[in-house]
Amino acid sequence: MEQLQKEALELLQKLIATESFSKQEDKTAEILNNFFVQKGIPTERLLHNVWVKNKYFDDSKPTILLNSHHDTVKPNKQYTRDPFSPDIEDGILYGLGSNDAGGPLVSLAACFLHFYDRQDLQFNLIYAATAEEEISGNNGVEIVLPELGTIYFGIVGEPTKMDIAIAEKGLFVIDCIAHGKSGHAAREEGENAIYKALAAIEWFRTFEFPEESEMLGKVKMSVTIINAGIQHNVVPESCQFTVDIRTTDKYNNEQALEIIKQHVDCEVIPRSTRLNPSFAPKEHPIVQSGMALGRAIYASPTTSDQALMNGFPTFKMGPGDSARSHTANEYIYVEEINKGIEIYIEMLEKFNKTDHETVAKYIG
Repeated sequence: MEQLQKEALELLQKLIATESFSKQEDKTAEILNNFFVQKGIPTERLLHNVWVKNKYFDDSKPTILLNSHHDTVKPNKQYTRDPFSPDIEDGILYGLGSNDAGGPLVSLAACFLHFYDRQDLQFNLIYAATAEEEISGNNGVEIVLPELGTIYFGIVGEPTKMDIAIAEKGLFVIDCIAHGKSGHAAREEGENAIYKALAAIEWFRTFEFPEESEMLGKVKMSVTIINAGIQHNVVPESCQFTVDIRTTDKYNNEQALEIIKQHVDCEVIPRSTRLNPSFAPKEHPIVQSGMALGRAIYASPTTSDQALMNGFPTFKMGPGDSARSHTANEYIYVEEINKGIEIYIEMLEKFNKTDHETVAKYIG
């Protein structure tokens, strides 16, 4: 265990010292690729995404995906330390991406190494270090998933204090356009698009989707931008407004979009519906394995690459604290990484002892 922890820390220090902004992760992808190659583990790579499979991968067994991202945001202007200097002081590792999501990334890598050449597993493991998570880009985990085959369950490495985020709201944004007819404001002319938009906005403010999620609550819709008119004496012919929508496991984004279109009298244009809600039942044996170790379950308010993993259950779990993400002088405790590796391994060891009937119950 100590060797795994040592190697994980060294890997994270190399990653911190290497610029890896979203869409510019080529150098960290190479570091990750070489990390496994030097251990004699065959790697696969697509653009800036790298993945590996356990030595005795067997298509007849269910596959668990261990995933985290190696891209970072750009350092904000409040940094007082060098964001690319992986300094350790009093047990604290500083540096850009140390917490989000370097700690989870290397902890999952160490977990994968622990199980890599085990012949007694009743599951396969795929470890995937992916790109563009911070911008919900198109060339990250989304292009990797079709290459991996059927996934039984996904563990997404994000800083959660090693608690288990079994639910995460989806997100999509729509632009709505209410159409009217222009005219002179002094006369009874035209059809005021603002008034038509007001009716739709009131619907967004008051409508409640019939089904409420046990973990995520209600679908939330917020009108956040509005724009109309060209001058004071012209009745506006159009009014555009933007709505931020957070979906739950009761409605995916496409389903929510169809309900909206059925109720509002205006043009509805979705920017994207890719970022769907995520959910893993608490009865799932992998969730139960984590809970047996005293890990709490909760619903996460932030989005992650879980949103792009459709068709199989996932949860978000990792060392570090999301409150530190994207902050100046980002850091993670070395002990958090060490403990994260131990918990990941203990959780999968417990799952490996689950009876076949229980596992089979959750295979789609």
